Parts: sequence; C-alpha cells; structure tokens
Amino acid sequence: MDRRTFMRASALAAGTTAFSGSLWQSALAAPAQNATGPYGALQAADANGIQLPAGFTSRVIARSGQVVPGTSYTWHSAPDGGACFADGTGWIYVSNAEMSAGSGGGVSMIKFNSSGSVTGASRILSGTNRNCAGGKTPWNTWLSCEEVDSGRVWETYPLGGTAVVRPAMGVFNHEAAAADPVRKVIYLTEDKTDGCFYRFVPTTWGDLSSGTLQVLKAGTATSGSFTWATVPDPDGSPTVTRNQVSGVKRFNGGEGCHYASDTVWFTTKGDNRVWQINLANNTYELAYDDNLVNPGPAPLTGVDNITGSTFGDLYVAEDGGNMEICMITPDDKISVFLRINGQSASEIAGPAFNPAGNRLYFSSQRGTTGSSSGGITYELTGPFRV
Repeated sequence: MDRRTFMRASALAAGTTAFSGSLWQSALAAPAQNATGPYGALQAADANGIQLPAGFTSRVIARSGQVVPGTSYTWHSAPDGGACFADGTGWIYVSNAEMSAGSGGGVSMIKFNSSGSVTGASRILSGTNRNCAGGKTPWNTWLSCEEVDSGRVWETYPLGGTAVVRPAMGVFNHEAAAADPVRKVIYLTEDKTDGCFYRFVPTTWGDLSSGTLQVLKAGTATSGSFTWATVPDPDGSPTVTRNQVSGVKRFNGGEGCHYASDTVWFTTKGDNRVWQINLANNTYELAYDDNLVNPGPAPLTGVDNITGSTFGDLYVAEDGGNMEICMITPDDKISVFLRINGQSASEIAGPAFNPAGNRLYFSSQRGTTGSSSGGITYELTGPFRV
C-alpha cells in the first residue's frame, strides 16, 4: 500500500468524510513530524556500538581492507550506495566504492545463502570514479553512479555479466537512481547545490543504451505541479545539463532516491529535506524538512541515502548528523530507528533490504577511524514490518 492510500484508508476507517482529488492532497500533505517509532525506544549500544530497538540485532559482515569472512575477497574502501538482489534461494548485496578511479572506485558484492550465511564476494565493476549511490532495475542490474562533474551511469550485473557505461543517461554529477516500471523510466538525482532532478526514458524498456534525458520543471515553491522537458545535449558539453533548459526546478544537493507505488522520494543534503514526487497527478511536495518539525528538535539531519520497506516505511540515512537511520512512516511520522556511536567522522550509506524484507544492510563509510579505509558494512535482523 502506498503512503497516500494508507493515509486515506486510515482516515476513512476513523469516519472522516471522504474528500476527492486535490482536497485529499491538501488535507493530507504535510512534512513528517516527530513521533515515537513503531519499534519503540532505542536500547543501549550493542557490541558493535549500535543502538537498536528491542528485538533487533546487528552483525559486521565486512570491513574495508579486510577479507570478507567466509570468502577470499578483500572488501573495498569507502562503501556507499547499495541494493539487494534475489539469487536462487539466497540473495546478493552490492555496494559502491566511493573512491577515485585509481584508488579502487567501482562496485563489490557479497553473496548469501537462504540462511543468511556469506558464501562469496567479488568485484563487479572497477576503474570508475567516486561511485556514490545508484539504483536497482527491474531486470536485476545495479546502476552505479559516478559523483563527479564528468560522471556517468554504469550498468552492472550482480547475477553475471560485464558492466557497461550508459552515457545516454547523461554526463553530470550523478548521485542516485530509481526505476519506475509503470512509466518505464529511471529517475536520477544530481549532487550540486543548484542541481536538478531528471528522468531517463529508454527507447526500449530494459535497454539503457539509448533514450531521452529529461529534467523536471517547476516553480520555486516547496510544493506545486511540474512538467518534464528534454535535455538537448545529455553529454553536458559545453553547457552542463542542469543549465540547458529554462525553468528547471533547483534542488540543493540531490542524494538518495526511492520509487514505490506511483511516488518517488529523493533527498537533498544542502537543506535537510526529503522530497515527494506524486507521479499520478504530477505534483511535488515536502515529505520532510528539518526546519518544519514542530516541536523540535528535528531528528534527521545530514539527509542522505534513502530506501523503503515493503510495508511502506522510508529509511533515511544520515551523512554526519548523529549517525542515525531515521524512519518516516506512511502516516508522516518520523523517528530514530538506529544510532551508531563512536563514529562521528563517518556517514551511513547503502541501506537496503534483502528480498524477504527481514534483513537490512548498510555501511558506515569511514567507520571508527574517520578514513575511507575504515569502512564497515553491517546487517540487521529483527521484527521488521513487512
């Protein structure tokens, strides 16, 4: 159930008079506010320094520069964006390496069997530049995005195959991607203070070798309607993609991106916001703004990577802040889900659920050392809502 459907059903169940169309939007659209989380208060830090709700446990599955336990593969530095893929009776977790091309940039993966034991690990992309976030496709590839001005999207193949660059998706400071199988497009964020929000329309769905890059156009307000316009020159030379179309909507440091049920959410780190794009009616609004939490203090700062559960909860990771992953529930309530202690010089990246939705993976990019060589990748298990 998508978030708006959830809210509508809840209101009707309570006896609220039914609204229609835009009245529902105006009645229910509001940035998330503080609330007690669905899993209750955080407990004392565990042996890994992580505070979790009761019933949840953590384990370290990989450390940068060390062999992944159960394999012969050395885990990469600066683990960043990630995703999970079904693999027979088990699954795979992929993780970007936000390193320069000459220092280990690319993508690695860890394989798990049906019981969650690690059975293998390997590289699936090498020699690329500052692979930050990305996105999973419905055909089980991982889009790894380069966070540099000349950045491109690389399509990688966790289930087998050779990675290939997708220049038709634009050359710019890429951050994250999210696939929309209904409209058959890929949404893309741009990590610049005056960045844009894009979508790529492939010529053929499932083949990203050719297509049309478009950019979102809207006013300067934090809510309203929007349209899409074609970017004339996706290679961004001599004019960068974000400056080729007039009337584009500017976003302050685009980060994570997540699609579900006719809605795409993305984050902007420059202003600590989560944006909600309502694709069924071509409107946008704020799902979270740290300046609009009342009463405060705002729990989520350093807004970065984002993912969603099958239940409809959003999980938003912090780059800095209090090193927390926060939850935004379908009824627009926000709470702290976990907190990592003793790693204030790091950031949380790559949150992703396994296919069953009962294990959450994420990384602390610089771990306890504050260096890219100190990255730690974790797994959480517990009574997740599914």
